[in-house]
Amino acid sequence: MKKTLHKADTRGMADHGWLQSRHTFSFGSYYNPERMGFGRLRVINDDSVQPGMGFGTHPHENMEIVSIPLSGELRHQDSMGNTQLIRAGEIQIMSAGTGITHSEYNGSKSEFVAFLQIWVLPKFQNIEPRYGQQLFSSNDRKNRFQIVVSPDKTDSNGAIWINQDAWFMQGDFDAGQTGSYRIKREGNGVYFLVLEGAITIDDEQLQRRDAIGFEDTTEIGFEVTEDCQLLVIDVPM
Repeated sequence: MKKTLHKADTRGMADHGWLQSRHTFSFGSYYNPERMGFGRLRVINDDSVQPGMGFGTHPHENMEIVSIPLSGELRHQDSMGNTQLIRAGEIQIMSAGTGITHSEYNGSKSEFVAFLQIWVLPKFQNIEPRYGQQLFSSNDRKNRFQIVVSPDKTDSNGAIWINQDAWFMQGDFDAGQTGSYRIKREGNGVYFLVLEGAITIDDEQLQRRDAIGFEDTTEIGFEVTEDCQLLVIDVPM
């Protein structure tokens, strides 16, 4: 088993005034040759945007882009004709495929928006661009893993489809809970990101925004030391 530990304070940082961003992997002006991704997982940006500010129209192609608001709301507009507000509890995914343009702004004039933007390299190139957005109940991830993104176009749990053999899961666990996570596909690794709280995974103590990845294994045990919110990404290596 190979283990990769990324503590929160080792991430890259960008301060643009209107945008505060922490980069788990190399992105923009932050470059670290040892932080080029985890398998097909390429970007995790932890962004906070001032009221009324945001990212103007810009292009993407051949990338799976997942946005997860943690607080506040994002106002999204794209070249596929979608104009949406995305709020905490919802997941948005864009399969950029042959190419799209889009913009993202804080939808509030008084409150910050905090969100994760995650890029996964696609399984198939140059597909027709696609947009998905779904609200997920936090009740369905209480002390268990809730699948929110899946490679199954007809996922029975209502997960959003991604053009890759990858799964995203969220879990809200009470302190004292113990359990394990079993990797869903042979050849995949798994990357745990602690959104809030604290947890011990394979004897590593993790706190808010710490992360750890595992490959060449099938199952990982954990023990929750404080009420904890987890994001889990099961991705080809």
